[in-house]
This record gives sequence, structure tokens and C-alpha cells, in this order.
Amino acid sequence: MSRDRVSVWVPATSANLGVGFDCLGLALTLGNRFTFERAEESSFSGCEPRFANPGNLAYTTYLEASRALGVKPSPVALSCETGIPLSGGLGSSSTCIVAGIAAAHAFAGVEVDRRRLVELASEREGHPDNVAPAVLGGLTSSFTTGDGEVVCMEAPVSDAWRFVAVCPPYEVRTEDARRVMPPSVPLATAVWQMGRVAATCHALETGDGELLAKACDDRLHEPYRRPLIAHYDRCRAACLGAGASAFWISGSGSTMMAACLGDARAAAVGAAAQRVDPGLRTFALSCCTDGTSIR
Repeated sequence: MSRDRVSVWVPATSANLGVGFDCLGLALTLGNRFTFERAEESSFSGCEPRFANPGNLAYTTYLEASRALGVKPSPVALSCETGIPLSGGLGSSSTCIVAGIAAAHAFAGVEVDRRRLVELASEREGHPDNVAPAVLGGLTSSFTTGDGEVVCMEAPVSDAWRFVAVCPPYEVRTEDARRVMPPSVPLATAVWQMGRVAATCHALETGDGELLAKACDDRLHEPYRRPLIAHYDRCRAACLGAGASAFWISGSGSTMMAACLGDARAAAVGAAAQRVDPGLRTFALSCCTDGTSIR
């Protein structure tokens, strides 16, 4: 049955998790809500002025997804409640894409299960590392086969973990973060990464802080991306010194993530990051197990 109003909440995500470049992703207890309602003409509210127009990614995705379903898209009043900082690295673009596809299907009266939503969103985003955890929740490892099939594995995350997002007041463009990486890496680097991805997942599942500290040590992309984030070195030293088990660039940045065991340690880590620069925003988060909510 088609609907006249749909509200979609999509969680923030942290992609890569250090050693899991372009394959690991984690859903977090922070998110964006998008409410689409049929209207006489389209309008936009609740978002920054630069996004309050027909170029809004949630809206353009809704239009594209509707047309892909063979449906003429209705004008909508789009209301956004954005909890995710726009500094980059927390999957804000993925939330728009997932919401637009979900709204198009709801208005068309077409059921879409979570796996199919991941496939459609991955096709629009270009890769599944952010959209998979955004839709499914939890910790995901995903890849795309040679014939375009998206494969996702889900894993639980210990309730003991807290993830402190450290958000600078500037963005790192994904294109710039990709451009600084080398086109190939030595075999030794590839082996280094492979030996640590499974251990990182196991540490997150079991709450093993010592294992995560040993495993979450990237050599594939972070050494090249660190210079793009002016606060990286100081924040890393401060967060690890305050008790974080691991520290990584979230997605392509500029947001950075510190993984900690327990609320007290997360509070200490967040305070340490803010002492580096009071202009940094910090969020102490848990893993979001439910993923996208559509109502």
C-alpha cells in the first residue's frame, strides 16, 4: 500500500575502522531523520541553507529511485532532523541515500527488505562500507563481487565499547582523501592488513581492549590521510593517553574515532580531545544494533 508520509531514521556510521579499508563499517547511536510528505510543491526544512533546495541528496535520490521503480515522483515536503555533524566521516551522505530510496519505495507501495535496500544504496553510493551498517546496524564487513552482487556479513559488538567521535570544524573531501593514496602497495603491507582485520572484528565482538590495541594499526590508507587532518597527531596522542584502546580516521575524515571500554573512560577520552582544541566537537556513542528505521 502506498503512503502519503514516511519518516526514515538512519544511523551515523564509521567506515574502515582503521585496518578494514573500504570493507568494515560500524553503525552508531547518532543519526539523521528525514520526513517526506506528499505536497502540492516540494519544499525543504530543517537542514542547512545550502541543502534546502532541489539539490538535496535525500531528495535527488528519492527522485531517481522513484523513476527506477517506474513511478512519477510526487512533490514532497522534506523535513530533516540532522544529528550527524557535517565535518565528514560519519556517513551523512549515506543517510540521505538510504532515506531517499526508502521513501520512494514507501510512496510507490513497494516492499523493500533490508538486503535489497543495501544493494540499491550501494549502487547509488558506489560502495557498501557505509550503507551496509547504516541499513543493517551493528558491525558489517562487505564487498561487491565481480558481477555486482553486494555481500555483507554482520557481527555483534560488545556492549562494553564506547566510540568517541572527535569532529573538527572543517571537512576533508572524499576525493582529496582518495587522491593522496598510492595506486599500489607492497605485499608486506597487504599481509599486515589481512592479519589484523579479523582480529579487529573479534576484539570488537568480545570487548578485548588489548587485542584491539594490537590489531587496529593501519598501514594502507591512514599514513597518507593523516596530513589532511590538522588535529590528527595531537588528538591521537591525547585519546590514547586518556585510555582509548584504538584510534582511527572515521571514513575519509575529518572525524576521528576513539574506541574505549566503558562510559568513564569515554568521558575521559572526550575531555582529553577537547583539551587539544575547545573547537572540537565530541560525541560518546555506542554501537547502534537496529540500523535504519522506517515508519
